[in-house]
Amino acid sequence: MTGSRVLALAFVVFGALACGHKDNAQGDPTARAGSDDLAGEQQKFDAERRPDQVVTAMGIGPGSRVADIGAGSGLLTVHLARAVAPDGRVVATDIDQGVLDLLGKRMTAMGFGQVVQPKLVSADAPGLEDHAYDAILLAEVDHYFQDPVAWLKAATAALKPGGRIVISNRIYHRAQSMEAARKAGLVLKSESEPVPTHFVAVFTAPET
Repeated sequence: MTGSRVLALAFVVFGALACGHKDNAQGDPTARAGSDDLAGEQQKFDAERRPDQVVTAMGIGPGSRVADIGAGSGLLTVHLARAVAPDGRVVATDIDQGVLDLLGKRMTAMGFGQVVQPKLVSADAPGLEDHAYDAILLAEVDHYFQDPVAWLKAATAALKPGGRIVISNRIYHRAQSMEAARKAGLVLKSESEPVPTHFVAVFTAPET
């Protein structure tokens, strides 16, 4: 689970409760403020991280099947869901069921409940079906893996032909991320910096 998504957790709890009780939200200024706080947190995340550029780099669109690894509270997941809707799917993984429950409520409240599938996984295994994904996104998460090389090698089995593994992280994790990808045999296709603090690297499976 990424650091920025953990910071959003308190807002998600309050916002999800507000969305879950519409009658109260209509008449309770405090409930409305909770929704405003949630929207404000999303806007802040979007401005600071430019997730639209991450989605562009991933090369996904309507009908794509995507995995969001360590999805946390879903601040980035919602952009993936919007990109692949209505016929695509986002499998949003995390190691914390409580956080995934909040993500599910958030996606339902935003109209993406049928697009996003929360999935509980272990800390060091992808937990994804073979040959099923157009893109697998790791946003601020790969540096937490005990063995990132083994994780990335396992994840390549989940890619469709031509599928992509996309790593987005803070610049100071770049060397570690790129070295792990190299050792896993991944092929770098593109790299960008949507904001000065973060990089986005797009890889494909090892060439045979």
